[in-house]
Amino acid sequence: MAFKHKHLLGIQTLGPSDITTVLDTAESFYDISTRKIKKVPLLRGKTIINLFFEPSTRTLSSFELAAKRLSADIISLNKQSSSVIKGESLKDTIKNLEAMNPDSLIIRHSAAGVPYFATTFCQLHIINAGDGAHEHPTQALLDALTIRQKKKSFKDLKVLIVGDILHSRVARSNIFLLKKMGARVVLVGPPSLLPAEFKKFGAEIDYNFDRAIKKADVIMMLRIQLERQEKNYFPSIREYKNLYGLTEKRFRRAKKNAIIMHPGPINRGVEISADMADSAKSVILKQVKNGITTRMAVLYLLLGGKEREAIN
Repeated sequence: MAFKHKHLLGIQTLGPSDITTVLDTAESFYDISTRKIKKVPLLRGKTIINLFFEPSTRTLSSFELAAKRLSADIISLNKQSSSVIKGESLKDTIKNLEAMNPDSLIIRHSAAGVPYFATTFCQLHIINAGDGAHEHPTQALLDALTIRQKKKSFKDLKVLIVGDILHSRVARSNIFLLKKMGARVVLVGPPSLLPAEFKKFGAEIDYNFDRAIKKADVIMMLRIQLERQEKNYFPSIREYKNLYGLTEKRFRRAKKNAIIMHPGPINRGVEISADMADSAKSVILKQVKNGITTRMAVLYLLLGGKEREAIN
């Protein structure tokens, strides 16, 4: 189980064997969440800090649960509870937290590159929980775990990523991961939200959802990130829904065993209809469950817990 990284800053720095190691480790933690006592002592004595400068439900809570199920101590701070609002610099905030001698710092920030910046002066294990529109590596890893559980292999899968690609760190991390693992990635969205330069990542581009969805194995829907947009990228929500919303009628064009994914939060009735989000083809809640075991795997591999035999 070789994983020789000190930090998890993005998928671009991982190789296929690293990704497989994380997924295999996550699978091995799976039964812990079904036990009566959902805790093992693998990271007992370790201290982890969540430093989130953006709102979060799934990522923040799953990191907290992941740490607690490994018996680590974890505290969570947000922008409002930090001295940043008093004018303290980000660097000083991180240096002060480091002086308290934790083992790892999990950072979410609206600016791309902040987790990498932290590694230039901080000796803690740094985990990127989402930096601007750059990357969200643990989301891509949990998505990969979900796909592997359903499809067994990534090779030659046709994976559609649909929606606001321009502002999506989830899209970027998934493109990097899926291409490394041998999948075919097709990006779908309006031209204003899907620049042609995304082809440089090895993905295909199609602005016609009805055409692109044919023979798709995996359909990953993204929400419109209005909070990141400084201008209107399409005429109306109604038009976007008509052209790029996933409905039952549109889904029939995909393969019969296709699965529906979404990193959340969902805008029901916009990028996906309520019946599709709740259908038997949806693995959205499976993604949420996999978020805990995947983040357990990341914490364990980075922080170097005790021997795995201690699980049993």
